[in-house]
Amino acid sequence: MSKINPDPFTTRPEIEGTFGVVTSTHWIATAVGMATLEKGGNAFDAAVATAFTLQVVEPHLNGPGGDVPILVHDTRRGATQVICGQGPAPARATIAHYHSEGLEMVPGTGLLAACVPGTFESWMLLLRDYGTMRLSDVLEPAIAYARDGYPLVERASATIKTVEQLFRKYWPTSAAVYLPNGDVPKPGALFTNKQLSETYARILKEAESAGSDRAAQIERARKTWSQGFVAEAIDRFCRTQEVMDVSGSPHKGVLSADDMARWQPTIEAPLTYDYGRYTVCKAGVWSQGPVMLQQLALLKGFALDGLDPAGPEFVHLQVECAKLAYADREKFYGDPKFTDIPITTLLSDAYSDERRKLISDKASLDFIPGSVEGFGAVVKLRRAEANREAVGAMGAGEPTVGRFGEVRGDTVHFDIIDQAGNMVSATPSGGWLQSSPVIPELGFCLGSRAQMFWLEENHPAALAPGKRPRTTLSPTIALRDGEPYLAWGSPGGDQQDQWTTQFFLRHVHAKLNLQEAIDAPAWHSEHFPISFWPRTARPGVLVVENRVPKATIDNLQRRGHIVETGPDWSEGRLTAASRIGRRRRAAANPRGMQGYAAGR
Repeated sequence: MSKINPDPFTTRPEIEGTFGVVTSTHWIATAVGMATLEKGGNAFDAAVATAFTLQVVEPHLNGPGGDVPILVHDTRRGATQVICGQGPAPARATIAHYHSEGLEMVPGTGLLAACVPGTFESWMLLLRDYGTMRLSDVLEPAIAYARDGYPLVERASATIKTVEQLFRKYWPTSAAVYLPNGDVPKPGALFTNKQLSETYARILKEAESAGSDRAAQIERARKTWSQGFVAEAIDRFCRTQEVMDVSGSPHKGVLSADDMARWQPTIEAPLTYDYGRYTVCKAGVWSQGPVMLQQLALLKGFALDGLDPAGPEFVHLQVECAKLAYADREKFYGDPKFTDIPITTLLSDAYSDERRKLISDKASLDFIPGSVEGFGAVVKLRRAEANREAVGAMGAGEPTVGRFGEVRGDTVHFDIIDQAGNMVSATPSGGWLQSSPVIPELGFCLGSRAQMFWLEENHPAALAPGKRPRTTLSPTIALRDGEPYLAWGSPGGDQQDQWTTQFFLRHVHAKLNLQEAIDAPAWHSEHFPISFWPRTARPGVLVVENRVPKATIDNLQRRGHIVETGPDWSEGRLTAASRIGRRRRAAANPRGMQGYAAGR
């Protein structure tokens, strides 16, 4: 007797239809995005509504004070583009200033780690230039959820519990919001942020005072943010408050209203790499995005078709290519407005062919950046003997799963494709509730992306005023046979471009559908320096889900990998969406469904 459904089991079905798809890291945000499409909005309108809602319902993973890279494919323009929502370092953020504060690294929390918040301006640009709806249409759902409440997911409650004493002792403005009635809110509790709701309601009111023209309202909202009461409150807080941070000492911030007024997001062409019939599009070398392209350039030299996607050869080859690509990230990547980055060479066949020779059937325990004459920096590897107590207590960093079991800051992601074929892939992050104290007049805190900078003058990622930090945020769009096809991504700091590469390889070489490719066992390497405080590495360490077959783990250990086993569903929070003709498909991560909030 034939099966009714011949497809392999997945944790949920791959969604398929013709109207449009929205997939995100929280079900409420997904519902808001889909409702926006159903009301006649396009993918870009839905993206803005989804993004503002995520700021409210996942405050431990992103916030208004954070940053975002956005990849878009606009059918009207016939082009894939990158909106750079990564705010730069403030004018007063100099290496000399941080050294004068007795610091060798930018703290992972507090006010000194704040760059110019990039999210609001970026969503305004997307709405104005690509969208069709008014600001009220996309902002009112977030205002309502912040005002009326939403069920708090377990991970948010656990994050608040982790930093409870920090809030009580040092950050009372955060305690006022996140310890209602003086207690840690329980999972599932109806949680509100009245001040954030009022902040966005005031922005909307001032926007609508500009008249009935849609573009004029959006422009007024933008100025209200960057030149009005929001910028003024941020400036005042940074000038007047000494804030305890992960360094163990209090510091004032350097971000000012002038910094916010001077900055606007930019639209750039993506970096691309042709991998068989696919053209993979990523943000530029101010992000870690090209590290995925470098992995693909190396992997192109291996026969991956037919390999078991949970087998030792598949895992080994991806991990060894990742080690080389991430080593190059550390040596070469930075803001190309400040430093020449040899990205054309790094993605060339000749360079990749030479680098590929370093890969054997044994695990490399060495950190081996490439060599391009006249480019790059000497990378000093710091092993992970950091102050674990300080990391855990202060919430520094961005990995999905903290190395030492602590709850850290993380990220959200969403992918949207509408009926017309417009596509958005975005990874908002930063401004987590645990990154710095809540600014009381606004109801949100600042981000801590400046911790990516090095306080070493000659490094491509060295701190400098006006410079973008090398963000880990890394959404992806791919064309297939020249046609826009796939949008995908994941939260997870340095792991993002490991998990997104694994997903892509499983989909392309093992022919898994989107949901199968997400559900498959996953892993990550910790061989290279993490991008966050305290910037340490664990050479040779490979962390795998317990679902990876024991035979695979045994084989990897024989090859020399230092294998650590994590929980069954612990690696990544991927979402993905695709378009083929009129068909729209989407899939979402099942990992941590109760603790986080998988949504599609």
